[in-house]
Amino acid sequence: MTGSGVTAAMMAVECLEVGSHTLSKAAMSRGMSNFIFVLYDNALAALLLVPASFFFYWKRSRPPLSFSVVFKIFVLSVLSCPVQIFMSLGIRYSSPTLASAMTNLVPAFTFLLAVVSRMEKLDLRIQSSQAKTLGTIVSITGALAVSLYRGPPVAIFPPSSNCLHEHLVSSPSNWVIGGIFLAAGCFLLSLSYIVKTWVIRDYPEELMVIVIRCIFVVIQSALVALFAEKDPTAWRLRPGVELISIGYSAIFSTILRSVVHMWACRKKGPVYAAMFKPLRMVLATVAGIIFLGDTLHLGSLVGGAIIAVGFYSVVWGQHIEEKAVEVGALSGSESSSSKAPLLQIEDMEI
Repeated sequence: MTGSGVTAAMMAVECLEVGSHTLSKAAMSRGMSNFIFVLYDNALAALLLVPASFFFYWKRSRPPLSFSVVFKIFVLSVLSCPVQIFMSLGIRYSSPTLASAMTNLVPAFTFLLAVVSRMEKLDLRIQSSQAKTLGTIVSITGALAVSLYRGPPVAIFPPSSNCLHEHLVSSPSNWVIGGIFLAAGCFLLSLSYIVKTWVIRDYPEELMVIVIRCIFVVIQSALVALFAEKDPTAWRLRPGVELISIGYSAIFSTILRSVVHMWACRKKGPVYAAMFKPLRMVLATVAGIIFLGDTLHLGSLVGGAIIAVGFYSVVWGQHIEEKAVEVGALSGSESSSSKAPLLQIEDMEI
């Protein structure tokens, strides 16, 4: 039951994340600074999380916070802040579709980092390890194809007449720069999965970890925004798409996604938590075409297909490993139970 619950929660979060990417692209296309967006997003999340945690722990005891735990959460925040900035910059320069395609790199990066950190075992003599390694290489190849080769349009849909589409069409876009920012964000996101697992297994209180991390990110993003944004008008929050995107991102991305990802890392590990990213590519492509007037290009189609093949190779290798562990545990329990009657018989004979 727990496994199916984690899977359903992760799938729901990925669906909600597509909406966050689409709204943030719309807000930044209307002139909103991505640095201000990250700051307001985390500030609103912190304002909601602090009272929520107060009521949650009102009659519920929690493990004491040590300096070691707080330091680990700070390390996590140092990764989380640039992840959000790089991803928002990547979306600004490209599109939510490319952002979702590039996040398919996360399972491959996470697997490599998990092997380096010894959270995963790698033995190239075993079929599962071969599948994971090959899938990782294929996924990185597909991501390079998506970011470096845009290609001709595969299908051109009639442009929408709404103002949102007009803003997006007139906004500048640099596919390669956007791909570089997104790739850097994906690597740091993968590294954050490792640190999340490291933190949550030491201090299994998802909500408290998210609250402290969010406060750290607010401070860091405020310092970055003060340095990067010199125009006072950029700090002005206008109603409409900007306000909606910040509220949506704070609730569904910064709060809900973070809690679910922490939970998945504690229950299943970092590689499992990263395996749901390819679902976002299909949803973002459809949402970008319908709501943003995006055009599907050959590079995104071919690169996305390559990434999907690599991803499912990693998933298949993970499935083989889990099945082997289950079979080994089952055979071990059967052998121990089969020995028990013999011991009892010997005792009776004596």
